[in-house]
Amino acid sequence: MPPEEDHRVTVHLDRLLAQREMTLTELADRVGITLANLSVLENGRARAIRFSTLTALCDVLRCQPADLFTVEPPS
Repeated sequence: MPPEEDHRVTVHLDRLLAQREMTLTELADRVGITLANLSVLENGRARAIRFSTLTALCDVLRCQPADLFTVEPPS
Protein backbone atom coordinates (compact mmCIF):
# COMPACT_ATOMS: atom_id res chain seq x y z
CA MET A 1 0.00 0.00 0.00
CA PRO A 2 1.43 3.43 -0.91
CA PRO A 3 2.26 5.89 1.86
CA GLU A 4 -0.53 8.30 2.83
CA GLU A 5 1.36 11.33 1.58
CA ASP A 6 1.25 9.84 -1.93
CA HIS A 7 -2.51 10.10 -2.22
CA ARG A 8 -3.55 12.50 -4.98
CA VAL A 9 -7.32 12.38 -4.61
CA THR A 10 -9.05 15.76 -4.62
CA VAL A 11 -12.49 16.01 -3.02
CA HIS A 12 -14.98 18.40 -4.64
CA LEU A 13 -17.61 18.34 -1.90
CA ASP A 14 -17.43 22.11 -1.33
CA ARG A 15 -18.16 22.82 -5.00
CA LEU A 16 -21.14 20.42 -5.06
CA LEU A 17 -22.54 21.89 -1.85
CA ALA A 18 -22.29 25.42 -3.27
CA GLN A 19 -23.99 24.38 -6.51
CA ARG A 20 -26.86 22.84 -4.54
CA GLU A 21 -27.02 25.65 -1.97
CA MET A 22 -26.65 23.10 0.82
CA THR A 23 -24.63 23.32 4.03
CA LEU A 24 -22.26 20.66 5.29
CA THR A 25 -24.51 20.26 8.34
CA GLU A 26 -27.57 19.66 6.16
CA LEU A 27 -25.68 17.11 4.08
CA ALA A 28 -24.45 15.30 7.18
CA ASP A 29 -28.02 15.07 8.49
CA ARG A 30 -29.41 13.84 5.17
CA VAL A 31 -26.63 11.29 4.63
CA GLY A 32 -26.65 10.09 8.23
CA ILE A 33 -22.99 10.62 9.13
CA THR A 34 -21.43 12.93 11.67
CA LEU A 35 -20.47 16.45 10.74
CA ALA A 36 -16.93 15.68 11.97
CA ASN A 37 -16.55 12.71 9.61
CA LEU A 38 -17.96 14.66 6.69
CA SER A 39 -15.58 17.52 7.46
CA VAL A 40 -12.62 15.11 7.38
CA LEU A 41 -13.75 13.98 3.93
CA GLU A 42 -14.33 17.54 2.70
CA ASN A 43 -10.84 18.60 3.81
CA GLY A 44 -9.19 15.69 2.01
CA ARG A 45 -7.96 14.06 5.23
CA ALA A 46 -10.08 10.90 4.94
CA ARG A 47 -8.13 7.70 4.42
CA ALA A 48 -11.11 5.70 3.17
CA ILE A 49 -14.81 5.95 2.40
CA ARG A 50 -17.39 3.20 2.68
CA PHE A 51 -19.36 2.38 -0.44
CA SER A 52 -22.56 2.89 1.56
CA THR A 53 -21.45 6.42 2.46
CA LEU A 54 -20.43 7.14 -1.12
CA THR A 55 -23.80 5.87 -2.35
CA ALA A 56 -25.66 8.03 0.18
CA LEU A 57 -23.63 11.12 -0.78
CA CYS A 58 -24.34 10.52 -4.46
CA ASP A 59 -28.06 9.99 -3.78
CA VAL A 60 -28.41 13.18 -1.74
CA LEU A 61 -26.24 15.30 -4.03
CA ARG A 62 -27.69 13.71 -7.20
CA CYS A 63 -24.23 13.09 -8.63
CA GLN A 64 -21.77 10.38 -9.60
CA PRO A 65 -18.56 9.45 -7.72
CA ALA A 66 -16.51 11.19 -10.43
CA ASP A 67 -18.30 14.43 -9.55
CA LEU A 68 -17.06 14.08 -5.96
CA PHE A 69 -13.47 12.99 -6.57
CA THR A 70 -10.67 13.40 -9.05
CA VAL A 71 -7.20 11.87 -9.01
CA GLU A 72 -4.38 14.26 -9.86
CA PRO A 73 -1.65 13.00 -12.18
CA PRO A 74 1.67 12.06 -10.58
CA SER A 75 4.18 14.87 -10.42
